[in-house]
Amino acid sequence: MNKRKVFSILLVGLLATTMLFGASAAVAAKTRLAFSGGPDGGTFQFFSNAISSILSKVDRDVEVSNMASAGSVENLRRINSGDADFGIVYSGDIYLARNGQLTNDTRKYTNVHAISYLYGAPAHLVVLASSGINNVSDLEGKRVAVGPAGSGAAASAQRYFAGVNMWDKINQEFIGYSQGASALGDKLIDALWVFAGYPNSAVIQTAASNDIKILSLVEAGEATGFFQENPYYTKVIIPEGTYHGVDYDVHTIQDSAVWAAGKHVKDEHVYTALSNIYSPQGLGFMVSASRAAKSMSIEDGLFGIATPVHSGAQKFWTEKGLTLTPEQK
Repeated sequence: MNKRKVFSILLVGLLATTMLFGASAAVAAKTRLAFSGGPDGGTFQFFSNAISSILSKVDRDVEVSNMASAGSVENLRRINSGDADFGIVYSGDIYLARNGQLTNDTRKYTNVHAISYLYGAPAHLVVLASSGINNVSDLEGKRVAVGPAGSGAAASAQRYFAGVNMWDKINQEFIGYSQGASALGDKLIDALWVFAGYPNSAVIQTAASNDIKILSLVEAGEATGFFQENPYYTKVIIPEGTYHGVDYDVHTIQDSAVWAAGKHVKDEHVYTALSNIYSPQGLGFMVSASRAAKSMSIEDGLFGIATPVHSGAQKFWTEKGLTLTPEQK
């Protein structure tokens, strides 16, 4: 073999090696982020799957993988430890965790920063129309289904009723929504607490078989300083006609499902993620994935958030004309 042929073979090999390493470097340069969602079939998982899908498709430099989880608190712990980069967490859980006030957990989780408001989970306090119960104080001595023991519904019920000085005055029944709906219809309980987006199937079920009322929760909350003690809860209206026979607006409280990120996530990844999701195309896709995404908008991007916002998100929202509260900075 002559020298020219040897040189040509070596040159081809060198070029192939360079191309191979160049391709590997390009692949390695792609940032991989993990998004912790929720149980299969739940709203958290619909949102996390949709956001992960959009970001992976429109940003060639990022790949976002969707992870199933038990829900809000597990997502919070994953984000705080760095096992996840993004997640969906209730605003109340972020607030309590940051202040070392989670149930049976005094550790302070300070690595979890909010990115944006996604949708609200309002409280429904349902009674029979014939019960004679017209406000929260009328529940003294009554049987109230508050959700299964250890559930988010039960935790929110205890938080609210304790905040308005009623927790020790009611008889708590730790049963789920469907069982509670049946029990209310059979008059085995006096009231049903549901903490979920509307319209809720258990409340629909109850209203289909009974004449019901849904009590206002705002007046009692304002009278007792509930909102000052629990700043992550916001006032919300369940519109008249949402449920059969409820022909008035229901003034109630809600927690907010928040898109959160670890403090470790780079500003540019958070900023770009928000830019893609809050584009007209991104919001349209989110609504097609879940009706609850109709709550998402530029105007309400920081709604219900009572804790620090990620610095990359601060840049995005201030550019959109929103003003951060002192708690969000």
